[in-house]
Amino acid sequence: MNTKKVTSSIVAVLFGLMTAGVALASEIGPESITFKGGKKGQVTLSHKKHQEGIQCGECHHGMADGKQVAYKEGQKIEKCATCHNKDLANEKLQKPKNAFHKNCKGCHKAQKKGPTKCKECHKKK
Repeated sequence: MNTKKVTSSIVAVLFGLMTAGVALASEIGPESITFKGGKKGQVTLSHKKHQEGIQCGECHHGMADGKQVAYKEGQKIEKCATCHNKDLANEKLQKPKNAFHKNCKGCHKAQKKGPTKCKECHKKK
């Protein structure tokens, strides 16, 4: 048996597995996300913890013709401010913070778990 071929094959398989792992990690996003949070202080979201209990589409969505459309698996996740800005038709959701508060607090209240009060999310440095 040619040890060079075996070694090359093992290296190729390991590289493939590592590359697949990196691709998978980039698809699932960061472990945590920190938002500036303004005067009340920053908000750190455990993205990993949320992924363990809910589907991507519970938080993420897309836009088409100025209307919200459901998330589809593999869809590119844009920054919220890409759409939640002064150009959004729904004035109440033009600021990303308003969209976060509506979506996050609404879900936490509905599930009766997770923070719903300012100081439970916002932490000053």
